[in-house]
Amino acid sequence: MKADVIVGIQWGDEGKGKIVDMLAQKYDVVCRSQGGHNAGHTIWVDGVRYALHLVPSGILNPKAVNIIGNGVVLSPESIIKEMSQFENLEGRLYISDKAHLNLPYHALIDQAKERLKGDKAIGTTGKGIGPSYSDKINRVGFRVGELVNPSNLCDKIIEYFEQNRAIFDVLAIETPNKEALLEELSAYSEKLTPFITNTTNMVWKALDENKKILLEGAQGTMLDIDHGTYPYVTSSSTVSAGACTGLGINPKDIGIVTGITKAYCTRVGNGPFPSEDFGVDGDTMASVGKEFGTTTGRKRRCGWFDAVAVKHASRLNGCDQLALMKLDVLDGFKTIKVCVAYEVNGEIINYVPTHLEEAKAVYKEIAGWESVVGIREFEQLPQNAKEYIKTIEEVTGVKVGIISTSPERADTIIRG
Repeated sequence: MKADVIVGIQWGDEGKGKIVDMLAQKYDVVCRSQGGHNAGHTIWVDGVRYALHLVPSGILNPKAVNIIGNGVVLSPESIIKEMSQFENLEGRLYISDKAHLNLPYHALIDQAKERLKGDKAIGTTGKGIGPSYSDKINRVGFRVGELVNPSNLCDKIIEYFEQNRAIFDVLAIETPNKEALLEELSAYSEKLTPFITNTTNMVWKALDENKKILLEGAQGTMLDIDHGTYPYVTSSSTVSAGACTGLGINPKDIGIVTGITKAYCTRVGNGPFPSEDFGVDGDTMASVGKEFGTTTGRKRRCGWFDAVAVKHASRLNGCDQLALMKLDVLDGFKTIKVCVAYEVNGEIINYVPTHLEEAKAVYKEIAGWESVVGIREFEQLPQNAKEYIKTIEEVTGVKVGIISTSPERADTIIRG
């Protein structure tokens, strides 16, 4: 049995949570492969809202095993708080001993560096994700498995601060009090040690036993550290290939890849966004779509569907199908636009250039529709909505296999 992958195709916030939750009802194992608590999945089930940041979305399936892989940077404080929403997680949640710790001082570093950049700030969430991954790459980070010996970990962290005192002085970050730090780490250890294990072996065993496995990432393809709109990107690999390194599996283990995309486009923080709408339509998308970050509460920048970027992202990920989320947010628009090409220095191109900030969106306009809310059969969609989906398929070259018509799990069209 191969592992299927859910991956964001835009700048994150595509609605992966709902799709992973819905699909997870059919899977034995759900794995998170990268990112940290800067990401957020919002899931609505029977009118109840669940906000997940580190715990895999399969947690709402009582029969599924949930794994946080080695590619994640884990905030102990955040994961403990999140786990408190659920009962009896032992045997249902596992955390890789090779995942790296995202500790409070990482957030302080993140915020201090953003302040120093002034108007050139990237617009990070300030959660310490970048500094955590930087420590990992610099080989000075600390792994989740080290929590089992909090005293030893405490000594290492204090030593780390002493070695980098000059840098911390510039950032105005004090060395932690050793006694307070040990108390904090001991509390983390007590709560998390029962869940820490070698998750790579767990995933291999599940594959060998032909278990149904679903892999989910965080953020979106256009925020990928290598393939996104650098430097306005996240600090990890958000594409399907990143799921391999983030969990310890090989490319031959990957099955169906589903790319998640909104019916329009959003972005948080700074960076290029060719199809951004600065007028009433953009404000309407933000209001109707409740486009405020699950993690930060920041208002998201909104714009029209960028089919060129989605085509690019779909190729990067090897998407077998797209899941089109929040189609209902476009209800009531007189005219709906789709970015089908870019204009760069007077030339029309149909690919994503290295310097996306130089691109101007070229649109195709489609007449709007009244409402798609709650529709669960493709044939029942308004004709203009079908035309909109057809345009997306033609430009991206990928079938739209799943269509969401409301936040509720059941309001989803599955096309054969």
